[in-house]
Amino acid sequence: MKPLALELPVRTDTKKVYIETYGCQMNTSDSEIVLSVMNRDGYQPTDDIAAADVIFLNTCSIRDNAEQRIHGRLTNIIYYKRRNPKLVVGVLGCMAERVRKDLLKEGSVVDVVVGPDQYRALPELVGEALFGSKGLAVKLSRVETYDDIIPLRTDGISAWLSVMRGCDKFCTFCVVPFTRGRERSRSLESIVDEVRDLAAHNFREVTLLGQNVNSYISDGHDFADLLAAVADVDPRIRVRYTTSHPQDMSDKLIETMVSRGNICKYIHLPVQSGSNRVLELMNRTYTAEHYLERVAKIRELLPGASLSTDIIAGFPTETEEDHQRTLRLIEQVEYDGAYTFKYSPRENTRAWAMGDTVEEKVKGRRLQEIIDLQRDISSRNNQSLVGTIEDVLVDGPSKKDEHEWKGRTDTNKVVIFPRGDEEIGEYVRIKIRKATAATLFGNPVDAEGREKWVPLELLATS
Repeated sequence: MKPLALELPVRTDTKKVYIETYGCQMNTSDSEIVLSVMNRDGYQPTDDIAAADVIFLNTCSIRDNAEQRIHGRLTNIIYYKRRNPKLVVGVLGCMAERVRKDLLKEGSVVDVVVGPDQYRALPELVGEALFGSKGLAVKLSRVETYDDIIPLRTDGISAWLSVMRGCDKFCTFCVVPFTRGRERSRSLESIVDEVRDLAAHNFREVTLLGQNVNSYISDGHDFADLLAAVADVDPRIRVRYTTSHPQDMSDKLIETMVSRGNICKYIHLPVQSGSNRVLELMNRTYTAEHYLERVAKIRELLPGASLSTDIIAGFPTETEEDHQRTLRLIEQVEYDGAYTFKYSPRENTRAWAMGDTVEEKVKGRRLQEIIDLQRDISSRNNQSLVGTIEDVLVDGPSKKDEHEWKGRTDTNKVVIFPRGDEEIGEYVRIKIRKATAATLFGNPVDAEGREKWVPLELLATS
């Protein structure tokens, strides 16, 4: 069908697009791609939903409660549709791919449903929706990487760079291969060029993204090659990456992290379970022993590196012994943080056929035991940093007190400190004076490590 752009009514005001992003950092990156695509068609981003001509919800399907949030939000958006009958409402991303029929049923507030590989079609579909047509584009692609689209970013400090899309691992609990398709990687050259542009615009941190980012491969370059090339663009830019798969955590990758000072010493390495029986049911393709060996290599080559993980409680048939093995692994690794979840059955996954065999009460108890253990370990790890001096990248004011700055260390720990004449995007040396399980608190120090004078009223608010 030909685009209807030439037939659209003439507007004297600026067209505006509003987007809400749910789920992982990949969705954050995708939202920036969507804004760029829409900007080419004359739409400007807005933070005011009431002023928008187009509202997009960029969705997540990884767990059922994520989808329920979107259904609830769509109910709220009916209010804006009634105020402005010409408003176009779109659902994008993984949920769009998974439950497209439900979203476009008769009477739905949704006009456009677009999957992660079809964002180029958005301007045409929005144009058609202005004339009453429902739009659907969810076909998965073997080649789409949006390599030629420069994301429209509104944050001038940290950037998310999608370096590959899709997943080939097919974990039995995960819908990603069905909602985002198979793995394909951007060219190394295009990524490096994008980082050069970010450096020219004074960005100070980039995070390389992929469902399994360390399985990146392009024209003979693996992820270690890419990481080195990105780090070499500008030593002032910190480089992070997520998410890693233990199977692809190679010695070469760890050694590359050692070789560049601006590659952050932080690794998110999902384990999911400490039980080999459960890992096999999950199709995770490694054992607990292999995972611990990789952790040992990281600790050997990157002493002081920070590790975080993902853990699922209550996977089908998980026994109390399986759960205890997970707790023991957490104690052995001593993670700095963990994203923990109760198992959520997802249709079309292999785990769906296993049934949801663990009672919700048991899932909840096991999850709480994992959370309590991890909180104790996080607190202990952070307490060990009291008295140390950390290089902190200032990323903005503290949410709790405008007289304080918030920043992050190389190891991805949040630091709060009294606000002086520092600027967002500046690196500041901070002496840590107290810690909780989630946050470090400290004072700026001079080149000799002496704490700078801070007003007492500011100290009292920390």
